[in-house]
Amino acid sequence: MNNESMLPSLETKSSPAEVSSAFEEFHRAFTAFREANDERLAQLETRWSSDVVTEEKVARIERALDDQKRRVESFALDRARPRLGVEDPARDDASAREHKRAFLQYMRGGDAAMLLRLEGKALSAGSGADGGYLVPPPAEQEILRRMTLASPIRSLASVRTISGPSLRKAYSTSGPAAGWTAETDQRVAGATQKIADMTFPAMELYAMPAATQTLLDDAVIDVEQWIAEEVQAVFAEQESAAFVNGDGVNKPKGFLSAPRVAEDEWAWGAIGYVPSGAAGAFATSHPSDPLVELVYALKAGYRQNARFVMNRKTQSLVRRMKTATGEYLWAPPASPGAPASLMSFPVVEAEDMPDVAADAPAIAFGDFNRGYLVVDRQGVSVLRDPYSAKPYVLFYTTKRVGGGVQDFDAIKLMKFAVS
Repeated sequence: MNNESMLPSLETKSSPAEVSSAFEEFHRAFTAFREANDERLAQLETRWSSDVVTEEKVARIERALDDQKRRVESFALDRARPRLGVEDPARDDASAREHKRAFLQYMRGGDAAMLLRLEGKALSAGSGADGGYLVPPPAEQEILRRMTLASPIRSLASVRTISGPSLRKAYSTSGPAAGWTAETDQRVAGATQKIADMTFPAMELYAMPAATQTLLDDAVIDVEQWIAEEVQAVFAEQESAAFVNGDGVNKPKGFLSAPRVAEDEWAWGAIGYVPSGAAGAFATSHPSDPLVELVYALKAGYRQNARFVMNRKTQSLVRRMKTATGEYLWAPPASPGAPASLMSFPVVEAEDMPDVAADAPAIAFGDFNRGYLVVDRQGVSVLRDPYSAKPYVLFYTTKRVGGGVQDFDAIKLMKFAVS
């Protein structure tokens, strides 16, 4: 591990001026892209093909646009991170401060005596069920908050915290029994109402950051800040992939792992899809029509909080599309930290979504808060290991996470196929 990753410079925040400057540069890049793409489209209309120089220019500007967008998002994420390690007497009670001191003593020198004493007092601190010691609640909350910022599906999904190994949830697949009745009349359950019992187990996710003992001995180093920085990116990367494509074996089950059927044949237990009109591409004629169909495949109640989810390459394709009146369907963010939009719906970039290819479900659209459930088992534990990788000290950090589709009618897909 690079020792510089532990230095306090990680805690410096980008200034508002830097964020504003990056955002302005992003909008200038988008203006340049529109001009270049308009030139390309004009060439297609007059010559039936665009010239190579123009195509290269559009591609080059698109790369710059993507780079600038990532820079703006990075600044916005950095500005949202508070500093850990500063005690707040108004917020922290005595037991929390004691837990924090005990945890830092264990992290720096391996002395678990104070943590064991806390465990003996039957406090929430102490050892976790899976080995190691639980990090203080503020550090755990900060890890989860950072993961929400860095993990696209977690930021959209409904999140539940549990204390057991799994969450069981009853869900009505045909809608709850409802109707009008008098105050004293008997309420009768609907004969067609069906209840599904779904289970969401929490699977173990781990990371193993390393540090030198010299740096751990440095009192200036904020150990809580460091552990949050080290594990949040790894945890977010792993769970993001699982929430999209996970097979449910020792990991969450991703929404793309659910059975898929044509929207006209949709039934509970599968996710409906709309074809793009061409194998591995948008249709050459009226390519944006399937996007409109995808939007209206979702019921009105879900559309109010709906998002498009796709990866960067797919977004570069829809970014070029126009309406019949010449307006771009894709619009840049209105402010730093805000998402881009497609047909007025926010676009969330998830790199684990598949590229556009034959039969690939490369675009998802839906209300992920109602459609996908993330289950967090309470507690993040750390086991200190100074022996396996001398002279480095490893910190085996674990948390348990589960996930799966909870409402199959809340998410729709675009399949890049003729039908």
